[in-house]
Amino acid sequence: MRSQRSPGLVAVLGWITCYCALYTTAAIDIPLEVLGHVNIEQLPTITDQSPSTVIAFPFDESFPVTCEAKGNPEPEFRWTKNGVEFDPFLDPRLMKEENSGTFVIENNGNLTEYQGIYRCYASNKLGTAISEEIEFYVPSVPKFPKETLAPLEVEEGQPFILQCDPPKGIPPLQIYWMTINLQHIEQDERVSMGLNGDLYFSHAEHKDSRRDYCCFAAFPRIRTIVQKIAMAVIVKTKKSDMSPEAANAILERRPSLLTPSGGRSETQLVKGEDLKLECIAEGFPTPQVEWVKIGHQLPVRAKLENHGKLLIVPKVEQEDKGKYMCKAKNLLGEAIHYFTVRVEEPPEWLFEPESQLSMIGSDVLIKCSASGTPPLAISWRVNGVPLQDAPAANRKTLGETIVLHNAKASDSAVYQCEASNRHGSLLSNANIMIMNLPPMILTKEGEDYSAVEGKGVMMHCRVFSSPPSTITWSRDDSSESVEGPRFSVHDNGSLEIYSVEKDDTGQYTCLAKNTEGTSAIEAMLYVKDPTSIVVAPEDQQILMGTTAQLSCLAEYDKSFSNDFQLLWEKDDIELTLNYTENSRYFVEDGSLQIINVSHRDQGVYTCVARTPVDTATASALLMVLDVPDAPDNLVLSEHKSKSVKLKWFPGDDHNSSTTEFIIEYEESQWEPGNWKELLQIPGNHNSAVVKLHGHVDYCFRVSGVNAVGRGLPSEPTERYKTPPAAPDKNPENIKIEGHLPHEMDINWEPLLLIEQNGPGLEYKVSYRRQDMEEDWKEHMVKRHSFVVTNTPTFVPYEIKIQAKNHQGWGPEPKIVTGYSGEDFPSAAPDDVAVEVMNSSVVKVSWMRVHKDKLHGHLGGYRINWWRLRSLADSKTSHGDKHTLTFPGDRNHATVPGLTPFSEYSLIVMTFNGRGNGPGSHPVNFKTPEGVPEKNPVFRVTDVQKHTVSLVWDPPSEPNGILTGYLLDYQYINDTEEVGPLQMVDIRNPRTTKWILRELEPLSKYKFYLRSCTTVGCGPVVSEESTTTLETSLASIHGGISTQGWFIGLMSAIALLTLIVLIACFVNRNKGGKYSVKEKEDLHPDVESQGMNDDTFCEYSDNDEKPLKGSQHSLSREIKAGDSGDSLVDYGDEDVQFNEDGSFIGEYAGRKEKRVSAEIKAAAQTPA
Repeated sequence: MRSQRSPGLVAVLGWITCYCALYTTAAIDIPLEVLGHVNIEQLPTITDQSPSTVIAFPFDESFPVTCEAKGNPEPEFRWTKNGVEFDPFLDPRLMKEENSGTFVIENNGNLTEYQGIYRCYASNKLGTAISEEIEFYVPSVPKFPKETLAPLEVEEGQPFILQCDPPKGIPPLQIYWMTINLQHIEQDERVSMGLNGDLYFSHAEHKDSRRDYCCFAAFPRIRTIVQKIAMAVIVKTKKSDMSPEAANAILERRPSLLTPSGGRSETQLVKGEDLKLECIAEGFPTPQVEWVKIGHQLPVRAKLENHGKLLIVPKVEQEDKGKYMCKAKNLLGEAIHYFTVRVEEPPEWLFEPESQLSMIGSDVLIKCSASGTPPLAISWRVNGVPLQDAPAANRKTLGETIVLHNAKASDSAVYQCEASNRHGSLLSNANIMIMNLPPMILTKEGEDYSAVEGKGVMMHCRVFSSPPSTITWSRDDSSESVEGPRFSVHDNGSLEIYSVEKDDTGQYTCLAKNTEGTSAIEAMLYVKDPTSIVVAPEDQQILMGTTAQLSCLAEYDKSFSNDFQLLWEKDDIELTLNYTENSRYFVEDGSLQIINVSHRDQGVYTCVARTPVDTATASALLMVLDVPDAPDNLVLSEHKSKSVKLKWFPGDDHNSSTTEFIIEYEESQWEPGNWKELLQIPGNHNSAVVKLHGHVDYCFRVSGVNAVGRGLPSEPTERYKTPPAAPDKNPENIKIEGHLPHEMDINWEPLLLIEQNGPGLEYKVSYRRQDMEEDWKEHMVKRHSFVVTNTPTFVPYEIKIQAKNHQGWGPEPKIVTGYSGEDFPSAAPDDVAVEVMNSSVVKVSWMRVHKDKLHGHLGGYRINWWRLRSLADSKTSHGDKHTLTFPGDRNHATVPGLTPFSEYSLIVMTFNGRGNGPGSHPVNFKTPEGVPEKNPVFRVTDVQKHTVSLVWDPPSEPNGILTGYLLDYQYINDTEEVGPLQMVDIRNPRTTKWILRELEPLSKYKFYLRSCTTVGCGPVVSEESTTTLETSLASIHGGISTQGWFIGLMSAIALLTLIVLIACFVNRNKGGKYSVKEKEDLHPDVESQGMNDDTFCEYSDNDEKPLKGSQHSLSREIKAGDSGDSLVDYGDEDVQFNEDGSFIGEYAGRKEKRVSAEIKAAAQTPA
């Protein structure tokens, strides 16, 4: 610190530090850092005192009367009681403390002598401060006077009043009217209690007679309740010569007011109190009370109580004053009372006197101004002495202001201003110090300040001096003060820099100067990078019970690496992260994770990035989604025999709008405890009219549904039982079936138990032939089925079924049409023709069977076919029967999956619900050639250094006349590389082995074989083998298979085997050719087949293709030889046919069995 001061001022330097650079404060305080080094004198200041009223409650042990003050020298205390000097130290019964003005009055039973108004004075040699007046009040125990009250006699119909007259006590006062058994007296428009505690009766009734009307007065602050002696009331009934009815009648009369009395009254109250106006009237009928404010509307805060007899305006304001009127009226007239309301105010400061520090020779102004109603009395004191008792030549009073002209140091004093009216008083102490002091800077030397680029910074320079100092700031030892729109020096000496820049970094000097001297300090400013949030949390909607994650990433000045904090707040309250096993909040790398989210986790989450100099925040709203809460307050209304209205209050939808409400019911008779859905209501409704069945004891509940799911159901309603009624509906889903030709079975869905509407349910079954004019035949049944016998075969009937119970018949039933029992079709399709499409598919057409021959509902047509023989040889090989079913009315179909180059036979029949009809005449047809099947055997038999021997078997089904084989081979290795494909065309179909020569030694080859007809070549079979390094000895000397004796032996064995097979075959076919089998084909055994009991033959293409590098040539060859008749194109099983004859039924194929059997004659059997 650098300073220049005159030597004579060193002694008073301590005074400088007591002002902290503020010249107008409630009290002039000396900073603690100065008091430790210099003894400074200061005026006394009251720091603590008791409230304006101290009540001596009887249950308290002691009552402190407080007065504390500070000053230098230490203040001395004295008291006045009721304006007379009072010394607590002279009373040994009072407890005192040293250096304190407080004394304590003990509750020893003699409290009344201390009752009075006290004031404390704190003085030292510089002046005197005084406290506000303190009233010590000793309440007496409230009691009702002991008295004897005569019974109050009143005639019936006349008004009367029971007076309470409660004793005085500490407010608030609460009054209750009860019986001797502590039962409250019932109050209503006729009987009510007034503000004064009296009980008013508008007119007496006989029931008012009783002997125990008791008034209780409660004083909560002193915990006391007192009771007035019970009062008796006797209501006398009128007696006269009139009839009893006339004698007991109460005479009607116009209203008059029991309270207030007269036509006008005036009410005064203090601002902030509650305005209470009451009008209690008598009359018969009981009058009604109305309230108006003359010329204005009633205040919006106004409310009516005590059955409209009491008008309350809480916390009254000046605008509530004016004229009010109450009007009590009945059919005979009205009574009116006017209230004039005046609102007064206690004292309130407009300008409170302030403590001042002024230099010698200046003019000092001390102002005191207050408001209140009625007008205030302002009084001044100096050091506790009335101003007129302490005159000063240079002091004048001008209205609300005291002026000290050319003030001297001796004018330093404590001035008191007191403002009062009948509603209270205000007292203020102002410390006035007159002195000259050189500047003293209380801010520490060498303070470091950090600021954020783009933000503002404040550098402090607290100065205490008199007169006030001129303060300037300079930078980096420059004598010129800092200037510009971004720099501002405040009255308290602080330098504020707006929108700080990096270049503002440096050393700054604060210089304070007045007429008494100068003083200076230095400070350092560092400019930091601002803190910012680069990844902010985003608003989320999350399901309850899941995990929420909010991300936050911040950037900040690297010099704050050890001081940077990243915190999370929820709804502006910092989250506590304890990382225990029960904690649900976790923060990792700035991201907040909330485990098992619940409803209480919903709110605004704020990421707070904080450094010592700035803070950045970013917020996100977390909304927790959940199913709706259960609706509540379910109410049933509008009860009717067949309906009821249900209302409810929707539960919280938890941020997902309720889309619908589901109403469920439970009944107690058939399935108690089983809730069933009754109705669905849109989510914007909260009521529904529910249609009900008769004779059911219902209970309802409601649940809400939103996008999250269905919420819990509400509590069930009370039960509602509907009366019995006739059925509302008849049976549905009536089915008419004919299982036998001369019967008709009628079945229907029975009414549910809840739909029966009452006991005694029966069904009336009515039927008649549709094609004839005849009467209805009727039968009453209790079951839900009925059989009509002796009906013609397959004729139409009209049927209707009507429900009935003990209450009556159901509605008129609808008529349904059905047919009696079916019989087998009696005719077969005519003109059956076959068109060959390709080697495996034919198209079959026929003429439809006439409907008169169907004897039932047409089910469709069936085609049966079987293979007679292969055209590749002349042998007959009668194959298994195959069936395809084609539902519906049609005249053509497509049969797939046939074997190429074969002869077939087929028949066509129709079927209905009873079974198949007779088959058509068989039609034979032949399929053209196709490509052969795969060779069943293909293997390598001998491998040498340069040769490989291959053998194979012909295809099991050549599907035509074999023309030869295609043998392809190529070099392969363990990688994907392959050699060129070599092809051998074998034109002799009888060849079954081949030797490939000129192969590379010790090399791996792959071989492909296909059988061919004139149509093309069949699927590929393949084999792999590796040549040897050297030729084997068997190859050098010739194998055994090449020796002549071995070849001759094998030829002989083959010849003998062939002769035996021919003999067996001839012996087996002696009985004739084909006749039995053809008869079987003509009349197939339909008894053993169902309508859909066959499946398609399964075909698959397991051709093995050449490896990569040879696919082009192989595929080309295969494509050239492939047949277009492959069954792969038609699917495997469960294949359906379209209207044009493509698949819709099932096709099944079985391996041919070379067996002949006897065939039964064609018969018509059930399906």
